[in-house]
Amino acid sequence: AEIMAGKLLMKQLAVERYGILGHNIAYSVSPEMQGSAFAAVKLPHTYTRCDVETVEEFVEGPIWNDDDFGGCSVTIPHKQNIIPHLDVLTDAAKEIGSVNTVIVKKDKKGTRVLIGDNTDWKGMYNPLQRLVGDDVAKGKKEGGGKQYALILGGGGTARAAAYTAAKLGLERIYWNRTPEKAADLAKEFGGIVAGNLGNNAEVEGSLGAILAQEEGDVKVVISTLPKAAEFTLPEWMLADAASLPVVLDVNYKPYNTPLLLQVVEKGCNVVRGSEMLWEQGAGQFELWTGRTAPYGVMKKVVLENCLPGEEEEK
Repeated sequence: AEIMAGKLLMKQLAVERYGILGHNIAYSVSPEMQGSAFAAVKLPHTYTRCDVETVEEFVEGPIWNDDDFGGCSVTIPHKQNIIPHLDVLTDAAKEIGSVNTVIVKKDKKGTRVLIGDNTDWKGMYNPLQRLVGDDVAKGKKEGGGKQYALILGGGGTARAAAYTAAKLGLERIYWNRTPEKAADLAKEFGGIVAGNLGNNAEVEGSLGAILAQEEGDVKVVISTLPKAAEFTLPEWMLADAASLPVVLDVNYKPYNTPLLLQVVEKGCNVVRGSEMLWEQGAGQFELWTGRTAPYGVMKKVVLENCLPGEEEEK
């Protein structure tokens, strides 16, 4: 009877078309993740990889213009370039200045409305809130020194990180190898630029000097640096076992970056890029379908794709 009911339900539901829009995205886990999520809740929708050099190729193509187009994920390098093709932006998308989710709705006249949203920040915020939310609230209540998020990098994901840090109630410090990009973030989202990550309180603009001046500490580190940077934190930031930061690295392949290996060894709590991936993906699924995401299914698919195999661990 259940199988029959499922079949009837499938027939009644229109098949909607979804996809991920990006370029050089053969690595993307999103098709498996979202496809498995649709299947888990018995939705007949499809989700494909749309690998194009320009946004225009997609916008002029068959999926975008199909009556059954339900929306799409948007990834690098199209998160800004998609914006002119949308009708409405959510507050988060406007403030972050990039879109990772397109949702299709109909207005009262039945006309299609294309909405741009951003769930990248939710992918960071949800796991970080679980790990530091209570501490941050307690610190504010007790009125101690300032509590900071150190944001590494200067691209679009760093913008989502700055927005996330503000939502967590943390002050922002930015560091990037190109200081101008860090300065742009500070100007838009508020915060301070660290000229370097040294501990010398005498060196103006160093991270150590900023923290000493404000009697603050770094509660969260969010690295949006590419895996090729092979970045690690200066050891002084990890010297005090009683005040280790929570570290989020947005890279989900490899599962263990040099940064994550370093901080796990020191005892830090971490949020991996894989966790951010399924959190933001669950947010997209719920925006598209209006249903609760099958969180466990999505997590399982991501981990199956991201956990290192025996060869990688050697």
